[in-house]
Amino acid sequence: MEAALDLFVERGFHGAPTSLIAQRAGVGVGTIYRYFPSKEELIHNVFGEVQFRFHKRLSRSDVEGAPLQERFTLLLGRLLAAFISSPRDFRFLEQYHYSPFADVDRPEVPALEENPLVRLLREGRDAGLFKVTPLPILQAIALGPAVALAKEHIAGRLSVNKNTSRLAARACWDALLR
Repeated sequence: MEAALDLFVERGFHGAPTSLIAQRAGVGVGTIYRYFPSKEELIHNVFGEVQFRFHKRLSRSDVEGAPLQERFTLLLGRLLAAFISSPRDFRFLEQYHYSPFADVDRPEVPALEENPLVRLLREGRDAGLFKVTPLPILQAIALGPAVALAKEHIAGRLSVNKNTSRLAARACWDALLR
């Protein structure tokens, strides 16, 4: 799966044939099909694994019980740090998200509602603190700047640190408020 992840990021989904994935992994093509019935299943499984890694970084219990704004700042900071520290995984998530593969209903992939940041956005909206708007819009307001900052940092055009992260979280927080 790691060889597939590398190649998907380097060459795209269509530019990474299973023969090349097998070669990179040091296995026969048949080995891939022993574990995954199709290349599409491999792609979805790689997505599930990468998404799980990001969920795990966000789901630490030390934010529970803290005020909503503090939890938001911590979660957004952790997400931004995860994007920056794992650029390959970050690029893959973006690639997958904007591909037709993301439109397939996958019960084994954690639902959007299981994401701690999305739960926090729902909580803020339901409490009347955030704008009354669909969750995907709140998520775009909250995550858009983190994604843009991560891209700038990875490209070497901006150094993102804890202060930058806090400033971004504050701006996102203000944008979410009613």
